[in-house]
Amino acid sequence: MALLTINEIKEILPHRHPFLLIDTIESLEAGVGAVGTKCVSYNEPFFAGHFPNEPVMPGVLIIEALAQVGAVAILSEESNKGKTAYFAGINSAKFKRKVVPGDVLTLETKIIKRKGPIGVGEAKATVNGELAASAELIFAIGGE
Repeated sequence: MALLTINEIKEILPHRHPFLLIDTIESLEAGVGAVGTKCVSYNEPFFAGHFPNEPVMPGVLIIEALAQVGAVAILSEESNKGKTAYFAGINSAKFKRKVVPGDVLTLETKIIKRKGPIGVGEAKATVNGELAASAELIFAIGGE
């Protein structure tokens, strides 16, 4: 059972359809990390052009989904409620397998470093335990 549903995620993140790329949060430790899921459906708008005869989820959107899970972890801290986590950089991104319609992405982001409003998350996306993508994500907290 999900810890946070899509409606609860919308209370934390400013993202909305079609750019909210996570469906549930399965575990959450505010300020430390989170695990979420994305059920990849053939009806995703990006599949119309990526690619019409071989639908593959764009790697950049997998990274964005990982960043959104990390943002849930950071923005769940009491001191960050109502703020926005902005993408500030990506290091060491690697893509190991295609993500296609019918896959369920497990998205895990752990916050490994913070200094003031800037932080770093270690992120990985898997499908059935098989690594699909990994990266180090840099974020900046802004707002209010």
